[in-house]
Amino acid sequence: IQAILIAFSFGALIEALAGAGTPVAIAGAMLVAIGLHPLKAAVIALVADTAPVAFGALAVPITTLAQVTGLSFEELGHHVGRQTPVVAAFVPLALVWIMDGKRGLRQTWPAAVVAGFAFGAAQWISASHFSVVLADVVGALASAAAVVVLLKFWKPAKLPADAFQNDVTKQAERIHSDVAVGHSRKQLMLAYAPYLLIIAIFTVVQFGLVQKWLGAGTFKFAWPGLAISTQEGKSIGTMFTLNSLSAAGSLLLLAGAISAMMLKVSARAALETYGKTLVQMRWAVPTVLCVMALAFIMNYSGQTATLGRWLAGTGSAFAFLSPVIGWIGVAVTGSDNSANALFGALQVAAAHETGLSPVLLAAANASGGVLGKMISPQSLAVGAAAVGIIGQEGLIFRKVVGWSLFFLLMMATLVYLQSTPVLSWML
Repeated sequence: IQAILIAFSFGALIEALAGAGTPVAIAGAMLVAIGLHPLKAAVIALVADTAPVAFGALAVPITTLAQVTGLSFEELGHHVGRQTPVVAAFVPLALVWIMDGKRGLRQTWPAAVVAGFAFGAAQWISASHFSVVLADVVGALASAAAVVVLLKFWKPAKLPADAFQNDVTKQAERIHSDVAVGHSRKQLMLAYAPYLLIIAIFTVVQFGLVQKWLGAGTFKFAWPGLAISTQEGKSIGTMFTLNSLSAAGSLLLLAGAISAMMLKVSARAALETYGKTLVQMRWAVPTVLCVMALAFIMNYSGQTATLGRWLAGTGSAFAFLSPVIGWIGVAVTGSDNSANALFGALQVAAAHETGLSPVLLAAANASGGVLGKMISPQSLAVGAAAVGIIGQEGLIFRKVVGWSLFFLLMMATLVYLQSTPVLSWML
């Protein structure tokens, strides 16, 4: 139950808001704090951080995919929202198995099924009918709420004994002692306020009138010094769009400022926090910029089109291989966003050559990519550092690679069937 609530539900919420594999570090450390063995904590945190990655950081990977492919952001989000929820439904069962094997699965499968189904259903509904940006947030909250409600009527038959360290009893007693003190309703509301505020803000901006008002802050201008032609010699415009008000980052900044006032955080403390965040992102920002630049160079030079034509030789079977390409991209770069930037246009080029749906294959790149997150060197390093077993990344890799391949096979089969009349109705 703890693995589900901390690593899966809470981890998904952190991934939804922060992205970049942040929940691996936070959830891993929290699992160790409650007494879980460090290696097992790292494995659980890595496997859990799969289902929400495609919509992480308020759907930044989908935004990037739309930019490099020229496809609709909403349509891509809808398709990804009909792929990742299927795998997400089985992730809690995998976590329970990792936690305590067959015994854990036998004792806690109801909670795992409820958590997975609630997350998958909420993510599907949000991405399809409500908000692509909030798909992970809605899924995470629905998952946690469903488990809490279930625990009102059902309790596991027996707690696993050997999944924890020897001092878990003392740790549990301390935790229960802390909980017994209790928190006021106001304290609980303030704790949830930042997350609820983000949901409220992103819900409000879905209304047409608000979008029109925010559109007043969008500026377009020609980027100086650029004169680009495609491989066919066609001139490409270099207009840059700055959506200063409607961008997800601007809305998050607004939510952060309001949250700081609600929590009575001083202006100095808030600025210091933003400063530390900038320092933490000092390498991530230029890395993303370079990856995006490389992606556009590959697209405009004809490299992706050439690779796409070559891969199109597999015919309709390419639908099965499409998620594998995204998986390789994330396994190498550690980022679904980067994999979408690098291979999104390739998927579209291959789709045109094979007669398959460009939106389906582009979405499959993002959906397959999330399953490579747990085996990327970046994620392994973060997971090992978070639980204090630096240097044992190889051991962690051996524990998670099987799950990565298992879920990849599931996703590849799903995408292939979605490209045929068998499951095309899902789209």
